[in-house]
Amino acid sequence: MKKTIAILAAGTAFGVVAMPAAAQNMGSSDFTGPRVEAIIGYDVSKAGSTSDNDINDQDDESIDGLMYGVGIGYDVDMGGVVVGVEGEYTDSTAKTEYSNGGDFEGFGLGRVDAGRDLYVGARVGAKVSPDLLAYVKGGYTNARYNVLATDGENELDENIDTDGWRLGAGLEYAMSDNMFTKIEYRYSKYSEAEIDFQDLPDSDRFDIDTDRHQVVASVGMRF
Repeated sequence: MKKTIAILAAGTAFGVVAMPAAAQNMGSSDFTGPRVEAIIGYDVSKAGSTSDNDINDQDDESIDGLMYGVGIGYDVDMGGVVVGVEGEYTDSTAKTEYSNGGDFEGFGLGRVDAGRDLYVGARVGAKVSPDLLAYVKGGYTNARYNVLATDGENELDENIDTDGWRLGAGLEYAMSDNMFTKIEYRYSKYSEAEIDFQDLPDSDRFDIDTDRHQVVASVGMRF
């Protein structure tokens, strides 16, 4: 039976003391410059359509949990349009909850943990209001899954590095000249992978079919 989780309650309170000279700029935010942010949200990885098991309804074939990390970026505000580049390093608590009632065949036998996720990409947005930006994004993602598998005699404890692409959309609100908050949905598709052996060269690349969905919130600073 598929597991349903409802997550995301995040609140942030800030006190801002504005300098008199900066008061003239209020109401017309400039999204230009480098930025850093802290990210947290809901993360789920699922077997894709070509590897989904529709025969055994006991197989959940998904892992979900809390995603957290940091991001950096640089944006250029061209008036009504903002363009930028960005990168992230995140991790996740998502892992299999293996039981006698089912097996996560989309990820292999045994235990699977979602590991670090590297992302680099670009975004473009339009100002909905002077301090609110609606944007879309896309880029490259390299996610790691930590796999522990056994056949009763031999044990495999290795990392699988996966390559894929990511698309997303979100809203960014400028709380002040240098503080902002964001909410974002993104979808990632992983189609190639390799086993990252600890004591041997990495395996040849092989095809996979894994989908990833994330709903995240961020708070950050622009310099």
